[in-house]
Amino acid sequence: MRRALADVPPGEDTPVVRDYLREHGERTVEETVELLAENLADYRAVVHRTDAGSLPGVVAGLLAARGASTVLVPPGLDEGWLAAAEMTRVPDEAGSTPHELDAVDSVVTACAIAVAETGTIVLDGSPDQGRRRISLIPDHHICVVRVPDQVVASVPQALERLDPARPLTWISGPSATSDIELDRVEGVHGPRTLEVVLVR
Repeated sequence: MRRALADVPPGEDTPVVRDYLREHGERTVEETVELLAENLADYRAVVHRTDAGSLPGVVAGLLAARGASTVLVPPGLDEGWLAAAEMTRVPDEAGSTPHELDAVDSVVTACAIAVAETGTIVLDGSPDQGRRRISLIPDHHICVVRVPDQVVASVPQALERLDPARPLTWISGPSATSDIELDRVEGVHGPRTLEVVLVR
């Protein structure tokens, strides 16, 4: 960029035109949440819906169905979310090795924002989300999204609400890659299973 602008006198550079669509179509809040759920499912995330009072039971049920005996917990996660889960809680610690994190069965986090049009969950390293690596190493990630407060329609709307100085992790479904023959392999550089709980 410096090279491209090297011969432009200060103050004479052309401002970037930002007249692109901020949202594709008009939707109600309910339609935006439905779009998020559809796009998450398209990316092979498993979507669950509940209310705040039923959330602890839902989280406990998901962990039990997975057969999890250990769950990684960010320091600022709402204790009530795991109130019904009877298993060993592993704290998010700076000294944890990748091998130790890989041995954990599941991780439960909140999120910073969820983008409906792309089916993307964004984590920003806040205390209820923990360090970036805890969402990348364990094989099973349960992510709680508060609906509708944390749901936006588009990426431009998400960027307005996110702090670019924070460590942003953008998650669209479970970790996956394909080889040249398009054989899909999941769990290569992140969780093999992503479960998203939409909580009203």
